[in-house]
Amino acid sequence: MSEILSEIGYYALSRHPVTPAELVAEARLADEAGFGTAFVSERFNVKDAAVLSGALAAATTRMGVATAATNHTTRHPIITATMGATLAELSGGRFALGLGRGITPQWQILHLPIITGAQLEDIASVLRKLWAGEMIVGHEGPIGSYPLLNLGVTVEPPPIMLVTMSPKTLALAGRIADGVVLHTFLSDDATRTAVATVREAAARAGRDPASVRIWSVVATVPDHLDDDDRLRRLYGRLATYLQGYPDVLVRANGWRAEDLDTVRGTTAFSGARGPIDATATVAELTELADAIPNQWVADSAAGSAADCATTLVHQFDLGVDSVILHGATPSELLPVVDAYRAVRPARATLPANPGAMTVSGART
Repeated sequence: MSEILSEIGYYALSRHPVTPAELVAEARLADEAGFGTAFVSERFNVKDAAVLSGALAAATTRMGVATAATNHTTRHPIITATMGATLAELSGGRFALGLGRGITPQWQILHLPIITGAQLEDIASVLRKLWAGEMIVGHEGPIGSYPLLNLGVTVEPPPIMLVTMSPKTLALAGRIADGVVLHTFLSDDATRTAVATVREAAARAGRDPASVRIWSVVATVPDHLDDDDRLRRLYGRLATYLQGYPDVLVRANGWRAEDLDTVRGTTAFSGARGPIDATATVAELTELADAIPNQWVADSAAGSAADCATTLVHQFDLGVDSVILHGATPSELLPVVDAYRAVRPARATLPANPGAMTVSGART
């Protein structure tokens, strides 16, 4: 096996449409190749976060495993606590529970409450108490009213990560979270600002700012991929995010609202038949590529494997601790990982658990 790169992760099953049966072979290859963590992004089709995380934990021996993200409102608190406890035990301490606010229109369609920062703070507190073996009687809080919550066991608590690009949630993460996963397609300035927001909030809360592990997420589309595939993974992916939370992403990056209107005005966007990265034709992806400003994808890892590696190294200059290569499978990313090894900066070894900054945060 190759030396593990604890600071480098990938998203499992990042291509669409998704084929869950590919997960195990992909994970085993990644584990052998030295990827540090496999992340799971949840979609309500064939990408259940708990199921995929369990498969990843069972298929690997070294890599960390994390949800990035799941949403606490889709499960009863006891079910979420059970999920985290089971995965922590199954993985030998390699699992981190990543929570996020999700997409407001989706919660409206599903008739679920809109997720707030107060809810995230409340659920994090409840989960940690449950994992510590506490019996919670008569809970009244932002996540709801529960007469009795108890797991009946005590487990080594998995770290809790928040997945966000919102300034308020980034500050919340600095106060209460073990780790943070930023968003794909953040500019250099947006990433620096996000890191500063987390670190400053941690310091104000009396925490060590360096104790919060921050992951950036970089769309990685090396030029050895097929041209049409690269269109889907770059422009199709960005357009899909613009379907769900355009204003937040535009605001985080300081992009022009007029440019967003241009993208929304394309036939490919206005006539989308579902998530664009899963449903658009090549012609539609080409239309989107013509409409999306170059600046919006300029901070992605593109070009040769060496070019991609240079982009990954640059992320550390922005203040993050770790980097997720998003949009390609481990087998497709091997040339990039090899090139990264050749230019890897000297860094302290991080734990396998993606939500931990010190070895005490995970069992090894």
